[in-house]
Amino acid sequence: MAVFKGNLKIDPRGMIYEAYRIENIVIEECRMIFLDWAMHTPQGDMKNYLQELLSEYEAKNPSDHPMTEVIKAGFKSATDAGKRRGGRMARVSEE
Repeated sequence: MAVFKGNLKIDPRGMIYEAYRIENIVIEECRMIFLDWAMHTPQGDMKNYLQELLSEYEAKNPSDHPMTEVIKAGFKSATDAGKRRGGRMARVSEE
């Protein structure tokens, strides 16, 4: 008998799915789970992966769930990553 681990191919081990099922999970635990998930996620567009996670889990869970907060922070970071230019590249383009 196969164990159900969620509907998403981007979460084959069901880590994010299971995080939403853990009672009284705290944000620090969610961050560790998220990091483990992200490190084992195949190369691809992380912003799209995170949007897919939000689409799957955000509406089905309490709005203040810590995993949703972690995923939203990751999505914001992935969105902002394309906008920021630091280090040498920022100085060269300003000269």
